[in-house]
Amino acid sequence: MSNNDDLRTGIPPEEWRLRVDLAAAFRLVAHHGWDDLIFTHMSVRIPGPQHHFLINPFNLLFGEITASSLVKIDVEGRAVEPTPHMVNPAGFTIHSAIHMARDDAQAVIHLHTPYGQAVSAMREGLLPHTQTAMTVHHDIAFHEYEGIATDLDERERLVADLGTKNILLLRNHGTLAVGSSIPTTFMRIYMLERACEAQVHMLAAGRDNLHEPPPDAVDKVRVQSTGPLADMAAEKLAWPALLRKLDRIDPGFRQ
Repeated sequence: MSNNDDLRTGIPPEEWRLRVDLAAAFRLVAHHGWDDLIFTHMSVRIPGPQHHFLINPFNLLFGEITASSLVKIDVEGRAVEPTPHMVNPAGFTIHSAIHMARDDAQAVIHLHTPYGQAVSAMREGLLPHTQTAMTVHHDIAFHEYEGIATDLDERERLVADLGTKNILLLRNHGTLAVGSSIPTTFMRIYMLERACEAQVHMLAAGRDNLHEPPPDAVDKVRVQSTGPLADMAAEKLAWPALLRKLDRIDPGFRQ
């Protein structure tokens, strides 16, 4: 039996697949330079009536996280299985709120990138001035800053602000995306972060010097970038390619 088989003992195949995908997402965030030491968090809900979900250990860098090191907790923040790791309290507050309120939100990714924080602090939020921004602009909600998210009563306001949207700009804080799978959620946060980076660069020219895109073109991109085809592109095309990349340069996430 291989070491990988030893680690998987007793873990249902579907949960192990989710563990591998979530660990891959952490490694990809690190490779893109989007991590923030041990801070920020990502999670995935495990299928079943218990609403258990996997989240990162608070003491590991994103580049260290593996499928077996992820912590399984319930919606009260209690570890479901023995673990030497603790969980970020703010991560529990944010992720438990969304997993409890949105059955369609299997995965949640929250980041603190410089570009994402910059756009979250801009009055207009994300501008639909690049093709990348147009793919996510229509799906963005906003949540006002209330301090570090350790107060459980913030959960109600957070999910109310998110509503049925899949992207949240946490004002003066960072970015967040949800989705029905890890690949779909990762693609949303990728497009959002790329759009935020482009916006910070283009605003160096000054807001008055930006070219306004035709409204009908913005609407066209919204239609083109939503629906089953977009999910298929994320899950069947982009995600397998990203896993192949990780297997070449950083295969330890599968452990």
